[in-house]
Amino acid sequence: MNPFTKFLRQWSADDDFAAFVVYWDRLERLTIQVYRQKITAAAAESEFAEVWPWLRQQYGRWQSTLEPYWRQTTAAGALTQTDPFRLLLEKQSPAEIPGDWRAMQHLPAAREALNHYVLAQE
Repeated sequence: MNPFTKFLRQWSADDDFAAFVVYWDRLERLTIQVYRQKITAAAAESEFAEVWPWLRQQYGRWQSTLEPYWRQTTAAGALTQTDPFRLLLEKQSPAEIPGDWRAMQHLPAAREALNHYVLAQE
């Protein structure tokens, strides 16, 4: 789990949200690794096949809850207009990640939304 999110989560007992965050961390890590060419898209396939479908299935539960939080974030130097979670979950394979600067610009907005949600629960 992201260190700051983990720090914030220590006061929460919401195991369902914790599971969502753990999978989101995996998506985030894989996206960054593929984008920075630390691993190839082909090498990322098995992790992608496990993480993305799970998150796609679960995100519907959290979408409306997280929307007010991501709308308060910025991406590409402006208020976030696109759901950063949906933007990344729409990827059909890791081969779509290299060169996708827009996706990289929206990763921090998603992380910030998660952290703000956790803070609001305390």
